[in-house]
Parts: sequence; structure tokens; C-alpha cells
Amino acid sequence: MKLPSWIGRWQRDRATRAQMPATDDPNWERALINRLAVDFLRHQHRSRRFGLMIKFSLLAYLILLSATLIMDGFGDALGTASEHTALVKIDGPIADQASASAERIIKGLRQAFAADKAKAIILRINSPGGSPVQSGYVFDEIQRLREQHPDTPLYAVAADVCASGAYYIASAADAIYVDRATLIGSIGVRMDSFGFQRALDELGIQRRLLTAGEHKGILDPFSEFDDWDRDFIQGLLDNLHQQFTTAVKEGRGDRLKGGDELFSGLFWTGQESVALGLSDGLGSASFVAREVVGAERLVDYSQKRDLFERFAERIGTAFAYRLAELTGVGMPSLR
Repeated sequence: MKLPSWIGRWQRDRATRAQMPATDDPNWERALINRLAVDFLRHQHRSRRFGLMIKFSLLAYLILLSATLIMDGFGDALGTASEHTALVKIDGPIADQASASAERIIKGLRQAFAADKAKAIILRINSPGGSPVQSGYVFDEIQRLREQHPDTPLYAVAADVCASGAYYIASAADAIYVDRATLIGSIGVRMDSFGFQRALDELGIQRRLLTAGEHKGILDPFSEFDDWDRDFIQGLLDNLHQQFTTAVKEGRGDRLKGGDELFSGLFWTGQESVALGLSDGLGSASFVAREVVGAERLVDYSQKRDLFERFAERIGTAFAYRLAELTGVGMPSLR
């Protein structure tokens, strides 16, 4: 019976060790050098085999990834050849260079509106909000595209969360659909910061901040935050809030049934939002495509990122957020 290969190697190694002469033998040093050389060559051989295995595995992964992307693109191309409902997703925080950046969302919307066979467009949203600038870009572009393509309706469908900047965008749609448990609203603006001045005083640490400009250090977390600073920042936030409120009223119009509480930063369930006029009905993306649009096939026009881009973005974004947390200074955000 033939023994397994690993048993054969073990027996040869054992035999080699058994052949080593005693330490008082004149040939002991030469035998030791030979043994070390054999072990080194065996280690090199194993390392080469392991390296080849890693390279082949990486090559197979890249081939599989490329084939998947090609098949996805091929499937999307087949889907756009027949009547369908276009889908553009907004997932996660709305911020520059993020998955839900204005650039990515707008690019997907433009392609969706330009598709000849798209009966309507669904903007599927699952986001807590984010940058007022990015949200404003998308809101303005939706209005422009709707004017260019008046026969192509656009519906917003909110999933788990459609709050603040995400609702800013949704309010530009022809109609908004939600789930009963969706959290929606939060029409307001916030800016996060910390103040460490008293801690510095307790520790006897002197803050040395030099500026050119009387109020250049207004958001420095280690300096005093007086009434003038507070009033100035509050005025800035109120200005942004007014822009947000105006956009929502422009988008929703007479459908809004609530009062000032709608713009207080509060949020509601999807079921409550229908009664308040923040949304128009209950339904998922597939429901809207099937029952409202009449084209059940959904074709995704969202702009996808490759693996390396996601990795680079994760590192860069994480560093920026950690830096903001350490300094205690944040940009205004609709969330």
C-alpha cells in the first residue's frame, strides 16, 4: 500500500536526523552544514509554492471580480433595452466623496432620465442626511431634470431613514412613499462642537492661539465662546435652516398639512408622515414600480464604486471624521 506523501517526507526527515554523526565525530560540522543547507532549500521551496498559491488566488479573484462586473453591466444593458423603472439609490450619509455624494447621485439621475425605455425613476433613500451643500446640489439638479423631462415622473421611496438632508432631496420628487416604520423628517440644521476652556484652566494650561482676523478662531474648542460668537453661529444655522425650509415648502407645496412643528427638527414614523403631508403613501420600491409606474422591472442606475475606491475612501473619510472629533469642530449638517 502506498503511503501518503507527508508520511514519506516525515520518514525521510527522520532518517536524515538519524544519520547525523555524533558531536565528537570529525565530520560532524560538515554534516551540520549540509543539514542546514538542505533545510534552507526545503524552506525556500515551500515559500515559493506558497507565493505561487497566493498569486494564483489573487489572479482568480481578479478574474472573478472582472467577470462579475462585466455580467452586471451586461445584465443592466439587457434591462435597459425594454420598458422598465429606473432606480437610483441614496444609501448612507450624504457627503462629498462618499457613496451618497451629489456627484454620484446626479450622475445616476442623469443617466436614468436619459434612458429611452425608462417609464419613471425611483429614488430609493436610506440616509440620515448630511451636507447641506451636497443635498442642495441634488435638489436643484432634480428640478432641472424634471423640467427637461416633464413626461418622466420621479418618485422618492424612503426605507429605514429619510431624515434631514435626505428629506431635503426627497421633497423635490413628484411623490414620496414610505414604510409604516420609516423614520422621516428632521427638518433642521446642527453643528457639533466641544469646549475645553475650563479643563485647561483647571490643569493650568495656557492656550496660545494666534490669528489674523478678529474672529478667525471663533470655533476653536480651547478658547472662550462668548455671546457674540454664539449669536453669529446661530444666525448662520438659522440661515441654512431657512433655505432648507423654503426648499421643502417649494417641493411639497399644499400637501404639507402640519404647522411649524414640521420644521422644528422633529421626525415621525412613515405612517404619521402621510397624515402630516410629509409623504404621499405607503409602499416599497417594487410596489411603486409595479402599482404606480406600471413597469415592474427595476434597472439600477446607481453609480457603483470598485473595491479599491471603497477602501481608499474608507481610510480618508475615517481620518477626517476622527480629526474633527479630536478638535471638536464640525461642519453644519442636515442630520
